[in-house]
Amino acid sequence: MVGFTWIDFLVLATYLVLVLVAGLLFSKKEMKGKEFFKGDGTIPWWVTSVSIFATLLSPISFLSLAGNSYGGTWILWFAQLGMIIAIPLTIRFFLPLYSRLDLDTAYQYLEIRYNSKSLRVLGALLFIIYQIGRMSIVMYLPSIVLADLTGISVNILIIVMGIIAIIYSYTGGLKSVLWTDFIQGVVLIVGVIGTLFLLISNIDGGIGTISETLTQGEKFLSSNEVMFDANIFKTSVFIILVGGGINTFSSYISSQDIVQRFTTTTDIKQLKKMTYGNGILSICVATIFYLIGTCLFIFYNQNPELAQTVKQDQIFASYIAYELPVGITGILLAAIYAASQSTLSTGLNSVATSWTLDVQTVISKDMSFEKQTKIAQYISLGVGIVAIVVSMVLANGEIKSAYEWFNSFMGLVLGVLAGIFVLGAFSKKATKVGAYAGFIVSTIVVIYLKYNVPDVTSWSYSLITITISFIVGQIVSIVYSNNKESKDLVDEKSTVYFEEA
Repeated sequence: MVGFTWIDFLVLATYLVLVLVAGLLFSKKEMKGKEFFKGDGTIPWWVTSVSIFATLLSPISFLSLAGNSYGGTWILWFAQLGMIIAIPLTIRFFLPLYSRLDLDTAYQYLEIRYNSKSLRVLGALLFIIYQIGRMSIVMYLPSIVLADLTGISVNILIIVMGIIAIIYSYTGGLKSVLWTDFIQGVVLIVGVIGTLFLLISNIDGGIGTISETLTQGEKFLSSNEVMFDANIFKTSVFIILVGGGINTFSSYISSQDIVQRFTTTTDIKQLKKMTYGNGILSICVATIFYLIGTCLFIFYNQNPELAQTVKQDQIFASYIAYELPVGITGILLAAIYAASQSTLSTGLNSVATSWTLDVQTVISKDMSFEKQTKIAQYISLGVGIVAIVVSMVLANGEIKSAYEWFNSFMGLVLGVLAGIFVLGAFSKKATKVGAYAGFIVSTIVVIYLKYNVPDVTSWSYSLITITISFIVGQIVSIVYSNNKESKDLVDEKSTVYFEEA
Protein backbone atom coordinates (compact mmCIF):
# COMPACT_ATOMS: atom_id res chain seq x y z
CA MET A 1 0.00 0.00 0.00
CA VAL A 2 2.04 2.88 -1.33
CA GLY A 3 -0.53 5.66 -1.19
CA PHE A 4 -0.20 9.05 -2.87
CA THR A 5 3.35 9.65 -4.19
CA TRP A 6 5.18 12.62 -5.68
CA ILE A 7 4.63 11.07 -9.13
CA ASP A 8 0.87 11.06 -8.54
CA PHE A 9 1.08 14.66 -7.36
CA LEU A 10 2.94 15.57 -10.56
CA VAL A 11 0.26 13.82 -12.66
CA LEU A 12 -2.54 15.65 -10.80
CA ALA A 13 -0.77 19.02 -11.09
CA THR A 14 -0.08 18.47 -14.81
CA TYR A 15 -3.73 17.66 -15.39
CA LEU A 16 -4.88 20.85 -13.67
CA VAL A 17 -2.45 22.96 -15.72
CA LEU A 18 -3.64 21.32 -18.97
CA VAL A 19 -7.29 21.97 -18.08
CA LEU A 20 -6.51 25.63 -17.41
CA VAL A 21 -4.56 25.98 -20.67
CA ALA A 22 -7.36 24.27 -22.62
CA GLY A 23 -9.94 26.57 -21.09
CA LEU A 24 -7.88 29.63 -21.99
CA LEU A 25 -7.30 28.39 -25.56
CA PHE A 26 -11.02 27.92 -26.13
CA SER A 27 -11.62 31.40 -24.75
CA LYS A 28 -9.02 32.96 -27.05
CA LYS A 29 -11.73 34.56 -29.14
CA GLU A 30 -13.39 37.36 -27.17
CA MET A 31 -17.00 36.43 -26.47
CA LYS A 32 -19.60 39.13 -25.94
CA GLY A 33 -23.32 39.13 -25.33
CA LYS A 34 -25.15 36.08 -26.62
CA GLU A 35 -21.90 34.39 -27.66
CA PHE A 36 -20.70 34.56 -24.05
CA PHE A 37 -23.97 33.08 -22.75
CA LYS A 38 -24.89 30.63 -25.56
CA GLY A 39 -21.67 29.93 -27.46
CA ASP A 40 -20.85 30.93 -31.02
CA GLY A 41 -22.74 28.16 -32.81
CA THR A 42 -19.63 26.07 -33.50
CA ILE A 43 -19.97 23.61 -30.61
CA PRO A 44 -20.78 20.04 -31.79
CA TRP A 45 -23.71 18.22 -30.23
CA TRP A 46 -21.46 15.48 -28.84
CA VAL A 47 -19.41 18.03 -26.89
CA THR A 48 -22.57 19.45 -25.36
CA SER A 49 -23.86 15.94 -24.62
CA VAL A 50 -20.72 15.04 -22.64
CA SER A 51 -20.91 18.43 -20.92
CA ILE A 52 -24.46 17.70 -19.68
CA PHE A 53 -23.24 14.32 -18.45
CA ALA A 54 -20.27 15.88 -16.63
CA THR A 55 -22.54 18.52 -15.09
CA LEU A 56 -25.10 16.03 -13.77
CA LEU A 57 -22.42 13.63 -12.48
CA SER A 58 -21.06 15.62 -9.56
CA PRO A 59 -18.19 14.31 -7.39
CA ILE A 60 -20.87 13.45 -4.83
CA SER A 61 -22.19 10.91 -7.35
CA PHE A 62 -18.67 9.82 -8.33
CA LEU A 63 -17.91 8.79 -4.75
CA SER A 64 -21.33 7.68 -3.56
CA LEU A 65 -22.48 5.44 -6.46
CA ALA A 66 -19.64 2.98 -5.95
CA GLY A 67 -20.07 3.35 -2.17
CA ASN A 68 -23.77 2.47 -2.39
CA SER A 69 -23.00 -0.70 -4.31
CA TYR A 70 -20.11 -1.60 -2.01
CA GLY A 71 -22.08 -1.19 1.22
CA GLY A 72 -25.52 -2.24 0.01
CA THR A 73 -27.28 -3.33 -3.17
CA TRP A 74 -28.03 -1.96 -6.64
CA ILE A 75 -31.48 -0.62 -5.75
CA LEU A 76 -30.49 3.02 -6.32
CA TRP A 77 -29.13 2.09 -9.76
CA PHE A 78 -32.75 2.07 -10.91
CA ALA A 79 -32.79 5.85 -10.38
CA GLN A 80 -30.33 6.08 -13.28
CA LEU A 81 -32.73 4.04 -15.42
CA GLY A 82 -35.20 6.87 -14.85
CA MET A 83 -33.55 8.37 -17.94
CA ILE A 84 -35.94 6.23 -19.98
CA ILE A 85 -38.74 8.39 -18.53
CA ALA A 86 -36.98 11.77 -18.48
CA ILE A 87 -35.62 11.75 -22.04
CA PRO A 88 -38.85 10.96 -23.97
CA LEU A 89 -40.81 13.52 -21.91
CA THR A 90 -38.19 16.21 -22.49
CA ILE A 91 -37.83 15.51 -26.22
CA ARG A 92 -41.57 15.24 -26.86
CA PHE A 93 -42.85 18.21 -24.90
CA PHE A 94 -40.07 20.69 -24.10
CA LEU A 95 -37.18 20.61 -26.59
CA PRO A 96 -39.43 21.69 -29.51
CA LEU A 97 -40.80 24.46 -27.29
CA TYR A 98 -37.36 25.71 -26.25
CA SER A 99 -36.10 25.47 -29.83
CA ARG A 100 -39.03 27.47 -31.21
CA LEU A 101 -38.81 30.16 -28.55
CA ASP A 102 -35.00 30.43 -28.97
CA LEU A 103 -34.59 31.01 -25.25
CA ASP A 104 -31.66 32.77 -23.63
CA THR A 105 -32.34 31.21 -20.21
CA ALA A 106 -34.69 28.62 -18.68
CA TYR A 107 -36.61 31.29 -16.80
CA GLN A 108 -37.26 33.42 -19.86
CA TYR A 109 -39.79 30.69 -20.67
CA LEU A 110 -41.75 31.64 -17.54
CA GLU A 111 -41.91 35.28 -18.62
CA ILE A 112 -43.04 34.35 -22.13
CA ARG A 113 -45.62 31.80 -21.02
CA TYR A 114 -47.15 33.71 -18.10
CA ASN A 115 -46.40 37.27 -19.27
CA SER A 116 -44.70 37.78 -15.90
CA LYS A 117 -41.23 39.18 -15.25
CA SER A 118 -41.70 38.47 -11.55
CA LEU A 119 -42.01 34.72 -12.17
CA ARG A 120 -38.87 34.86 -14.28
CA VAL A 121 -36.98 36.60 -11.49
CA LEU A 122 -38.36 34.19 -8.86
CA GLY A 123 -37.22 31.16 -10.85
CA ALA A 124 -33.78 32.66 -11.41
CA LEU A 125 -33.24 33.60 -7.75
CA LEU A 126 -34.26 30.14 -6.52
CA PHE A 127 -31.87 28.53 -8.97
CA ILE A 128 -29.01 30.89 -8.01
CA ILE A 129 -29.39 30.20 -4.27
CA TYR A 130 -29.59 26.46 -4.93
CA GLN A 131 -26.56 26.52 -7.22
CA ILE A 132 -24.33 28.51 -4.83
CA GLY A 133 -25.02 25.97 -2.08
CA ARG A 134 -24.41 23.09 -4.48
CA MET A 135 -21.10 24.53 -5.71
CA SER A 136 -19.83 24.98 -2.15
CA ILE A 137 -20.54 21.36 -1.28
CA VAL A 138 -19.20 20.13 -4.63
CA MET A 139 -15.87 21.80 -3.80
CA TYR A 140 -15.86 20.66 -0.19
CA LEU A 141 -16.64 16.93 -0.42
CA PRO A 142 -13.97 15.78 -2.92
CA SER A 143 -11.41 18.14 -1.41
CA ILE A 144 -11.83 16.64 2.05
CA VAL A 145 -11.41 13.14 0.59
CA LEU A 146 -8.34 14.15 -1.43
CA ALA A 147 -6.88 15.95 1.58
CA ASP A 148 -7.13 12.77 3.66
CA LEU A 149 -5.47 10.72 0.93
CA THR A 150 -2.78 13.13 -0.21
CA GLY A 151 -1.89 15.12 2.88
CA ILE A 152 -2.48 18.39 0.99
CA SER A 153 -4.40 21.03 2.94
CA VAL A 154 -8.12 20.92 2.19
CA ASN A 155 -8.17 24.73 1.99
CA ILE A 156 -5.46 24.70 -0.70
CA LEU A 157 -7.37 22.10 -2.73
CA ILE A 158 -10.59 24.14 -2.51
CA ILE A 159 -8.85 27.39 -3.50
CA VAL A 160 -7.03 25.82 -6.47
CA MET A 161 -10.21 24.16 -7.71
CA GLY A 162 -12.15 27.40 -7.42
CA ILE A 163 -9.51 29.61 -9.04
CA ILE A 164 -9.09 27.38 -12.10
CA ALA A 165 -12.83 27.22 -12.68
CA ILE A 166 -13.21 30.98 -12.19
CA ILE A 167 -10.44 31.81 -14.68
CA TYR A 168 -11.84 29.98 -17.70
CA SER A 169 -15.47 30.67 -16.77
CA TYR A 170 -14.63 34.39 -16.52
CA THR A 171 -12.68 34.66 -19.75
CA GLY A 172 -14.40 32.40 -22.26
CA GLY A 173 -18.05 32.09 -21.36
CA LEU A 174 -20.09 29.01 -22.24
CA LYS A 175 -17.89 27.82 -25.13
CA SER A 176 -14.85 27.52 -22.88
CA VAL A 177 -16.90 25.79 -20.18
CA LEU A 178 -18.39 23.26 -22.64
CA TRP A 179 -15.04 22.24 -24.14
CA THR A 180 -13.32 21.92 -20.76
CA ASP A 181 -16.33 19.95 -19.50
CA PHE A 182 -15.87 17.66 -22.49
CA ILE A 183 -12.18 17.09 -21.72
CA GLN A 184 -12.90 16.40 -18.07
CA GLY A 185 -15.84 14.14 -18.92
CA VAL A 186 -13.56 12.05 -21.17
CA VAL A 187 -10.91 11.84 -18.41
CA LEU A 188 -13.60 10.68 -15.99
CA ILE A 189 -15.01 8.04 -18.37
CA VAL A 190 -11.61 6.63 -19.34
CA GLY A 191 -10.53 6.62 -15.71
CA VAL A 192 -13.48 4.66 -14.34
CA ILE A 193 -13.46 2.15 -17.24
CA GLY A 194 -9.76 1.52 -16.66
CA THR A 195 -10.33 1.06 -12.94
CA LEU A 196 -13.09 -1.49 -13.56
CA PHE A 197 -10.82 -3.61 -15.76
CA LEU A 198 -8.01 -3.44 -13.20
CA LEU A 199 -10.40 -4.48 -10.44
CA ILE A 200 -11.76 -7.43 -12.41
CA SER A 201 -8.22 -8.62 -13.13
CA ASN A 202 -7.42 -8.58 -9.39
CA ILE A 203 -10.48 -10.60 -8.34
CA ASP A 204 -10.14 -14.35 -7.97
CA GLY A 205 -12.60 -15.87 -10.42
CA GLY A 206 -13.02 -12.63 -12.37
CA ILE A 207 -16.33 -12.04 -14.10
CA GLY A 208 -17.70 -15.40 -12.93
CA THR A 209 -17.32 -14.42 -9.28
CA ILE A 210 -18.95 -11.02 -9.95
CA SER A 211 -21.94 -12.64 -11.69
CA GLU A 212 -22.35 -15.13 -8.86
CA THR A 213 -22.22 -12.38 -6.24
CA LEU A 214 -24.87 -10.36 -8.06
CA THR A 215 -27.26 -13.25 -8.76
CA GLN A 216 -26.86 -15.40 -5.66
CA GLY A 217 -25.43 -13.14 -2.99
CA GLU A 218 -28.31 -10.65 -2.78
CA LYS A 219 -25.94 -7.94 -3.95
CA PHE A 220 -28.17 -6.79 -6.81
CA LEU A 221 -31.38 -6.66 -4.76
CA SER A 222 -31.87 -8.05 -1.26
CA SER A 223 -34.91 -10.10 -0.25
CA ASN A 224 -36.39 -7.21 1.76
CA GLU A 225 -36.30 -4.76 -1.20
CA VAL A 226 -39.59 -4.78 -3.10
CA MET A 227 -40.15 -4.14 -6.79
CA PHE A 228 -43.51 -2.43 -6.23
CA ASP A 229 -45.43 -1.29 -3.16
CA ALA A 230 -49.17 -0.60 -3.32
CA ASN A 231 -48.39 2.53 -1.31
CA ILE A 232 -46.32 4.19 -4.02
CA PHE A 233 -44.96 6.75 -1.56
CA LYS A 234 -42.93 4.04 0.19
CA THR A 235 -39.50 3.05 -1.06
CA SER A 236 -39.54 0.45 -3.85
CA VAL A 237 -37.78 -0.16 -7.14
CA PHE A 238 -40.78 1.32 -8.94
CA ILE A 239 -40.82 4.67 -7.13
CA ILE A 240 -37.02 4.96 -7.28
CA LEU A 241 -37.13 4.48 -11.06
CA VAL A 242 -40.07 6.85 -11.55
CA GLY A 243 -38.82 9.37 -8.97
CA GLY A 244 -35.30 9.33 -10.41
CA GLY A 245 -36.77 9.89 -13.86
CA ILE A 246 -38.92 12.82 -12.73
CA ASN A 247 -35.94 14.33 -10.86
CA THR A 248 -33.85 14.20 -14.03
CA PHE A 249 -36.78 15.52 -16.06
CA SER A 250 -37.04 18.45 -13.64
CA SER A 251 -33.34 19.23 -14.18
CA TYR A 252 -33.70 18.98 -17.95
CA ILE A 253 -36.58 21.46 -18.15
CA SER A 254 -36.04 23.92 -15.28
CA SER A 255 -32.37 23.99 -14.23
CA GLN A 256 -30.45 26.73 -15.99
CA ASP A 257 -27.16 24.79 -16.03
CA ILE A 258 -28.82 22.09 -18.19
CA VAL A 259 -31.25 24.24 -20.20
CA GLN A 260 -28.32 26.52 -21.08
CA ARG A 261 -26.85 23.63 -23.07
CA PHE A 262 -30.11 23.39 -25.02
CA THR A 263 -29.82 27.07 -25.94
CA THR A 264 -26.61 26.47 -27.91
CA THR A 265 -28.70 25.48 -30.95
CA THR A 266 -32.27 25.67 -32.23
CA ASP A 267 -31.77 22.60 -34.44
CA ILE A 268 -34.17 20.03 -32.98
CA LYS A 269 -32.16 17.12 -34.45
CA GLN A 270 -29.02 18.31 -32.66
CA LEU A 271 -30.99 18.77 -29.43
CA LYS A 272 -32.31 15.20 -29.64
CA LYS A 273 -28.84 13.81 -30.30
CA MET A 274 -27.31 15.59 -27.31
CA THR A 275 -30.15 14.44 -25.04
CA TYR A 276 -30.02 10.80 -26.16
CA GLY A 277 -26.22 10.89 -25.95
CA ASN A 278 -26.33 12.19 -22.40
CA GLY A 279 -28.84 9.51 -21.41
CA ILE A 280 -26.76 6.67 -22.81
CA LEU A 281 -23.59 8.02 -21.18
CA SER A 282 -25.28 8.48 -17.81
CA ILE A 283 -26.78 4.97 -17.67
CA CYS A 284 -23.58 3.28 -18.88
CA VAL A 285 -21.23 5.15 -16.53
CA ALA A 286 -23.58 4.69 -13.56
CA THR A 287 -23.61 0.95 -14.31
CA ILE A 288 -19.79 0.97 -14.34
CA PHE A 289 -19.74 2.72 -10.94
CA TYR A 290 -22.10 0.12 -9.47
CA LEU A 291 -19.96 -2.69 -10.92
CA ILE A 292 -16.90 -1.05 -9.36
CA GLY A 293 -18.67 -0.99 -5.97
CA THR A 294 -19.54 -4.69 -6.23
CA CYS A 295 -15.97 -5.49 -7.32
CA LEU A 296 -14.61 -3.56 -4.33
CA PHE A 297 -16.89 -5.59 -2.04
CA ILE A 298 -15.53 -8.83 -3.51
CA PHE A 299 -11.90 -7.63 -3.58
CA TYR A 300 -11.81 -6.61 0.08
CA ASN A 301 -13.61 -9.80 1.12
CA GLN A 302 -10.96 -11.80 -0.70
CA ASN A 303 -8.17 -9.60 0.71
CA PRO A 304 -9.30 -8.54 4.21
CA GLU A 305 -5.78 -7.52 5.18
CA LEU A 306 -5.96 -4.70 2.60
CA ALA A 307 -9.29 -3.30 3.83
CA GLN A 308 -9.28 0.35 4.85
CA THR A 309 -11.28 1.72 7.76
CA VAL A 310 -12.95 4.51 5.83
CA LYS A 311 -16.52 5.64 5.32
CA GLN A 312 -18.58 3.89 2.66
CA ASP A 313 -18.47 6.84 0.25
CA GLN A 314 -14.67 7.03 0.53
CA ILE A 315 -13.98 3.37 -0.28
CA PHE A 316 -13.49 4.01 -4.01
CA ALA A 317 -11.05 6.88 -3.41
CA SER A 318 -9.21 4.73 -0.84
CA TYR A 319 -8.80 1.92 -3.37
CA ILE A 320 -7.51 4.41 -5.95
CA ALA A 321 -4.90 5.77 -3.52
CA TYR A 322 -3.64 2.52 -2.01
CA GLU A 323 -4.18 -0.26 -4.56
CA LEU A 324 -3.57 1.24 -7.99
CA PRO A 325 -0.10 1.56 -9.56
CA VAL A 326 1.87 4.77 -9.05
CA GLY A 327 0.84 7.33 -11.67
CA ILE A 328 -2.52 5.68 -12.29
CA THR A 329 -3.53 6.90 -8.84
CA GLY A 330 -2.83 10.46 -9.93
CA ILE A 331 -4.93 10.03 -13.09
CA LEU A 332 -7.91 8.65 -11.15
CA LEU A 333 -7.72 11.34 -8.49
CA ALA A 334 -7.63 13.80 -11.38
CA ALA A 335 -10.89 12.19 -12.57
CA ILE A 336 -12.49 12.93 -9.18
CA TYR A 337 -11.20 16.48 -9.46
CA ALA A 338 -12.57 16.58 -13.02
CA ALA A 339 -16.07 15.82 -11.76
CA SER A 340 -15.75 18.75 -9.37
CA GLN A 341 -14.31 21.16 -11.92
CA SER A 342 -16.99 20.53 -14.53
CA THR A 343 -19.83 20.95 -12.04
CA LEU A 344 -18.23 24.08 -10.59
CA SER A 345 -17.45 25.82 -13.89
CA THR A 346 -20.94 25.05 -15.18
CA GLY A 347 -22.44 26.41 -11.96
CA LEU A 348 -20.48 29.66 -12.22
CA ASN A 349 -21.42 30.23 -15.84
CA SER A 350 -25.10 29.35 -15.37
CA VAL A 351 -25.45 31.59 -12.30
CA ALA A 352 -23.75 34.48 -14.11
CA THR A 353 -26.00 33.99 -17.13
CA SER A 354 -29.19 33.74 -15.09
CA TRP A 355 -28.41 36.77 -12.93
CA THR A 356 -27.45 38.94 -15.91
CA LEU A 357 -30.29 38.00 -18.27
CA ASP A 358 -33.08 37.21 -15.79
CA VAL A 359 -32.49 39.62 -12.91
CA GLN A 360 -30.14 42.41 -13.99
CA THR A 361 -32.21 43.15 -17.09
CA VAL A 362 -35.11 44.05 -14.79
CA ILE A 363 -32.86 46.39 -12.79
CA SER A 364 -30.97 47.89 -15.74
CA LYS A 365 -32.93 48.43 -18.95
CA ASP A 366 -31.43 48.28 -22.45
CA MET A 367 -27.98 46.97 -21.53
CA SER A 368 -25.44 46.67 -24.33
CA PHE A 369 -23.84 43.29 -25.07
CA GLU A 370 -20.56 44.61 -23.67
CA LYS A 371 -22.21 45.59 -20.39
CA GLN A 372 -24.06 42.26 -20.13
CA THR A 373 -20.81 40.37 -20.65
CA LYS A 374 -18.92 42.47 -18.11
CA ILE A 375 -21.65 42.00 -15.49
CA ALA A 376 -21.64 38.25 -16.10
CA GLN A 377 -17.86 38.14 -15.66
CA TYR A 378 -18.06 40.07 -12.39
CA ILE A 379 -20.82 37.74 -11.17
CA SER A 380 -18.69 34.68 -12.07
CA LEU A 381 -15.82 36.13 -10.08
CA GLY A 382 -17.93 37.19 -7.10
CA VAL A 383 -19.97 33.98 -6.87
CA GLY A 384 -16.81 31.91 -7.27
CA ILE A 385 -15.17 33.69 -4.34
CA VAL A 386 -18.32 33.30 -2.19
CA ALA A 387 -18.50 29.57 -3.01
CA ILE A 388 -14.82 29.13 -2.11
CA VAL A 389 -15.29 30.89 1.23
CA VAL A 390 -18.44 28.91 2.11
CA SER A 391 -16.71 25.68 1.12
CA MET A 392 -13.74 26.48 3.37
CA VAL A 393 -16.09 27.27 6.25
CA LEU A 394 -17.72 23.86 5.78
CA ALA A 395 -14.29 22.21 5.61
CA ASN A 396 -13.31 23.65 8.97
CA GLY A 397 -16.64 23.07 10.70
CA GLU A 398 -19.32 20.43 11.10
CA ILE A 399 -20.46 19.45 7.64
CA LYS A 400 -22.99 16.78 8.48
CA SER A 401 -25.93 18.95 9.52
CA ALA A 402 -25.31 21.55 6.79
CA TYR A 403 -25.07 18.88 4.11
CA GLU A 404 -28.23 17.10 5.25
CA TRP A 405 -30.13 20.39 5.47
CA PHE A 406 -29.05 21.44 2.00
CA ASN A 407 -30.06 18.15 0.38
CA SER A 408 -33.33 17.86 2.30
CA PHE A 409 -34.53 21.39 1.58
CA MET A 410 -32.73 23.02 -1.35
CA GLY A 411 -32.79 19.77 -3.31
CA LEU A 412 -36.55 20.23 -3.55
CA VAL A 413 -36.22 23.48 -5.49
CA LEU A 414 -36.06 22.00 -8.97
CA GLY A 415 -39.13 19.81 -8.40
CA VAL A 416 -41.15 22.82 -7.28
CA LEU A 417 -39.86 24.92 -10.19
CA ALA A 418 -40.58 22.14 -12.66
CA GLY A 419 -44.23 22.21 -11.54
CA ILE A 420 -44.57 25.75 -12.92
CA PHE A 421 -42.97 24.72 -16.21
CA VAL A 422 -45.24 21.67 -16.60
CA LEU A 423 -48.34 23.72 -15.75
CA GLY A 424 -47.47 26.26 -18.42
CA ALA A 425 -46.72 23.66 -21.09
CA PHE A 426 -49.78 21.46 -20.56
CA SER A 427 -52.53 23.89 -19.56
CA LYS A 428 -53.98 26.52 -21.91
CA LYS A 429 -55.83 28.11 -19.00
CA ALA A 430 -52.81 28.54 -16.73
CA THR A 431 -52.23 32.07 -15.44
CA LYS A 432 -49.45 33.61 -13.40
CA VAL A 433 -51.80 33.68 -10.39
CA GLY A 434 -52.34 29.94 -10.81
CA ALA A 435 -48.58 29.40 -11.19
CA TYR A 436 -47.88 31.28 -7.95
CA ALA A 437 -50.61 29.33 -6.15
CA GLY A 438 -49.27 25.99 -7.38
CA PHE A 439 -45.74 26.99 -6.41
CA ILE A 440 -46.71 28.06 -2.87
CA VAL A 441 -48.95 25.07 -2.10
CA SER A 442 -46.52 22.48 -3.49
CA THR A 443 -43.65 24.04 -1.53
CA ILE A 444 -45.61 23.95 1.75
CA VAL A 445 -46.77 20.37 1.19
CA VAL A 446 -43.36 18.94 0.32
CA ILE A 447 -41.61 20.69 3.23
CA TYR A 448 -44.30 19.37 5.58
CA LEU A 449 -43.82 15.85 4.21
CA LYS A 450 -40.05 16.08 4.58
CA TYR A 451 -40.09 17.02 8.24
CA ASN A 452 -43.32 15.42 9.47
CA VAL A 453 -44.04 12.32 7.36
CA PRO A 454 -40.81 10.29 7.12
CA ASP A 455 -42.65 7.30 5.60
CA VAL A 456 -43.02 9.24 2.35
CA THR A 457 -39.81 8.56 0.42
CA SER A 458 -37.90 11.52 -0.94
CA TRP A 459 -37.95 9.82 -4.36
CA SER A 460 -41.61 10.82 -4.63
CA TYR A 461 -41.12 14.52 -3.88
CA SER A 462 -40.76 15.76 -7.47
CA LEU A 463 -43.75 13.70 -8.57
CA ILE A 464 -45.80 15.17 -5.70
CA THR A 465 -44.73 18.78 -6.30
CA ILE A 466 -45.37 18.65 -10.06
CA THR A 467 -48.79 17.02 -9.56
CA ILE A 468 -49.85 19.52 -6.88
CA SER A 469 -48.56 22.49 -8.89
CA PHE A 470 -50.54 21.39 -11.92
CA ILE A 471 -53.82 20.64 -10.09
CA VAL A 472 -53.76 23.71 -7.83
CA GLY A 473 -52.51 25.94 -10.63
CA GLN A 474 -55.23 24.74 -12.98
CA ILE A 475 -58.04 25.21 -10.43
CA VAL A 476 -56.87 28.67 -9.35
CA SER A 477 -56.36 29.75 -12.98
CA ILE A 478 -59.93 28.73 -13.89
CA VAL A 479 -61.38 30.53 -10.87
CA TYR A 480 -59.27 33.60 -11.53
CA SER A 481 -60.24 33.62 -15.21
CA ASN A 482 -63.93 33.94 -14.31
CA ASN A 483 -63.20 37.63 -13.98
CA LYS A 484 -63.96 38.86 -17.53
CA GLU A 485 -61.14 41.38 -17.75
CA SER A 486 -58.61 38.82 -16.56
CA LYS A 487 -60.11 36.15 -18.80
CA ASP A 488 -59.74 38.30 -21.90
CA LEU A 489 -56.08 38.92 -21.13
CA VAL A 490 -55.37 35.26 -20.34
CA ASP A 491 -57.16 34.02 -23.47
CA GLU A 492 -55.28 36.47 -25.68
CA LYS A 493 -51.88 35.50 -24.31
CA SER A 494 -52.63 31.77 -24.24
CA THR A 495 -54.02 31.76 -27.79
CA VAL A 496 -50.88 33.36 -29.19
CA TYR A 497 -48.61 31.05 -27.16
CA PHE A 498 -50.36 27.79 -28.03
CA GLU A 499 -51.02 28.66 -31.67
CA GLU A 500 -47.31 29.28 -32.13
CA ALA A 501 -46.60 26.00 -30.33
